[in-house]
Amino acid sequence: MRKFFLFIIPVQFLLSCGADQKEVKTEPIESDTISVHIEPVMAAGDTSRIRISGLLHTEDELRLSFKIGGVVAGVAVEEGQRVRQGQLLATLNATEIDAQLQLASIQLEKALRDNQRAENLYRDSVATLEQVQNSRTAVEAARETIKQVGFNRKHASITAPVDGFVIKRMSNPGEMISPGMPVVVIGALGGGSKWVLKAGVSDRDWSSIQTGDRASVFFDAWAGRSFPAVVTTKALAADPMNGTFPVELRVDFGSEKPATGMFGRAEVVPSVLRAGFSIPYESLLEADGDKGHVFVTDDRKTVRMVEVTIASLTQQRVYILSGLEGHPYVVTAGSPYLKDGSYIRVRD
Repeated sequence: MRKFFLFIIPVQFLLSCGADQKEVKTEPIESDTISVHIEPVMAAGDTSRIRISGLLHTEDELRLSFKIGGVVAGVAVEEGQRVRQGQLLATLNATEIDAQLQLASIQLEKALRDNQRAENLYRDSVATLEQVQNSRTAVEAARETIKQVGFNRKHASITAPVDGFVIKRMSNPGEMISPGMPVVVIGALGGGSKWVLKAGVSDRDWSSIQTGDRASVFFDAWAGRSFPAVVTTKALAADPMNGTFPVELRVDFGSEKPATGMFGRAEVVPSVLRAGFSIPYESLLEADGDKGHVFVTDDRKTVRMVEVTIASLTQQRVYILSGLEGHPYVVTAGSPYLKDGSYIRVRD
């Protein structure tokens, strides 16, 4: 006959085992922590220069055209040619406008004869006062017509309004053009006309650049040399073609003689600092354009990877526009061994 033994385990023992299980600590062991170096996140303004590029133009560019339409008789200048004030640049075929001027002169002669006849008949009480007044009005209308046609005849040729040079020749003899269509574009070089670098900037750079900001401009034609410049124009609307905001920098070339269309690079010193944060260059990870990542720690025990927006970089510091709000420390050494949520040990 088999015998069975029943073992009774005290309840207190079971409860004590459960209590021991609840007291298992989750603190990381020494081998799970990564030794890192951290530095405080500093509030700072971005004092770095803003780099832009563009093409050189004269401050005053004149797009010259005929007041009336017609056939181009001749263009007397070529692109790049220097011109003097009053120099003939282009002419229209004047056959039609001369005929109009002759017709207006004939109409004036007829109006004068009709008026004289009406005046004589009025003195003889044959014509009425209304007829005399109408004849006088016809004379004045004919005279105004001659003024109008004569003005158009005067503007059937284009002369240089200032000293300068031809930037672009846009028409050739024999072409039919409309009123106001540019024929010649000239750059003014007389008087106080200056050279300007025209460039387009992003909305972020636009907010930092102010008129009056100083800059240095570099051209390949003068390798290793910079020219002083100042921001003179800041557009209030974006260019619909490329979405950038146009700015102009007046460049002082001194005794040098530049050419329009030269490509230049400028470094603008902004007078308005962009608010943000400053962190060591070593803290930045995975930078792509103006985006990057850094490891931050709020409790000096664990780390988080956060995305930041970069304002600019120098050899020692990175200026951050956003992404570090509320985070007191960034990791500066040990980042390659970290991942989001890693335990850390801060070393001195």
